[in-house]
Amino acid sequence: MSKFDSIRPFYDAEVNEAICNSVNHPMMKSIMDFTFPDVDDEIWKNQLRRTHSIRDFQCNFIYQSVQKVLQKSSEGLTTSGFEKLQKNTSYLFISNHRDIILDTSLLNVCLFDHGLVMTASAIGDNLVKKDFLKTLSRLNRNFLVQRGLSPRELLESSKLMSEYIGQLLLRENRSVWIAQREGRTKDGNDATHSGVLKMLGMGSDEKNLIDYFKKIKIVPVSISYEYDPTDALKMPQLMAEANAEKYIKEKNEDFITLISGIIGQKKRIHIHVGDVLNSELDNIATEFDNNNKQIQALAQVIDDSILQSYKLWPTNYIAYDLLHKTDKFKNLYTENEKSLFERRLEMRIDESNSQIVESFLAMYANPVVNKLKYENAI
Repeated sequence: MSKFDSIRPFYDAEVNEAICNSVNHPMMKSIMDFTFPDVDDEIWKNQLRRTHSIRDFQCNFIYQSVQKVLQKSSEGLTTSGFEKLQKNTSYLFISNHRDIILDTSLLNVCLFDHGLVMTASAIGDNLVKKDFLKTLSRLNRNFLVQRGLSPRELLESSKLMSEYIGQLLLRENRSVWIAQREGRTKDGNDATHSGVLKMLGMGSDEKNLIDYFKKIKIVPVSISYEYDPTDALKMPQLMAEANAEKYIKEKNEDFITLISGIIGQKKRIHIHVGDVLNSELDNIATEFDNNNKQIQALAQVIDDSILQSYKLWPTNYIAYDLLHKTDKFKNLYTENEKSLFERRLEMRIDESNSQIVESFLAMYANPVVNKLKYENAI
């Protein structure tokens, strides 16, 4: 047994058996009916049974599924920065995190379209408790982040995951996607948690942590949705946090959020990949001489990249003006766009609760506030 068996995706030698065991599952039929609505079941089943690698599964099935999601629930995906990446090269993509499945799925579509190495991607084990979902995630090159652990278990799990990420990047030439924090950003304030960077550093075989971070080629990624398809679903947790209450998820809440993110309306989407962090790491090494300060400085560098390259949409400017009762950005949206956003607000939340209204608007407005910190005028 490999030490990584508890968290790793399938090896290619395991793919065909996993697919054959899942080909008749009702959820597989739902995915294929959605992706290939005009194709007879036996045709896609036979094609699946002839699939023997993760790449073939991703390219022939998952890629097509994501294209159908974009077609049905968005007004298009645009990108920037991918042309700066090198082919046949692995990168550690650290991104803001808004949607459970789509963030990494869309990034992989973009990497494939640009002829670049696709990622192995972190996913919380709380999201794949159902056997079929766990199989599907392993077929899609996800590795598991173990949740709900004691401090001692968390330390061991973090070491294991760090070592696995290092193996992927440095020995297998496989890119890796990981979110900048545990869980999705729900209030629109994207921020890198130092714990994520500390975990990554655990796998270092370098004396100098910064040398290791340079070796794994960190690339910040910013993903921006014009409409967050799960915006209303994020409200209960935000309300609990605002009232200093412990938030307890409903049964199947993660699954409902996952499905809502896929089928919910997103309008336009933009993904920007930043530059590989290199000179920034040299500057950090020069300025700070202990690991904690270096990690805090690196978190700030990643934040700077993500926030500055975040694509602001009319929805962000409308929410800012509604929240602050101003017309500061009225030249950046139309009256029709404003009416549509107000209609969304009316349909998705209880407008009689001012706290919920403010939280909903702040979710969309905070990216504007964050960008204003970098640009005096937009």
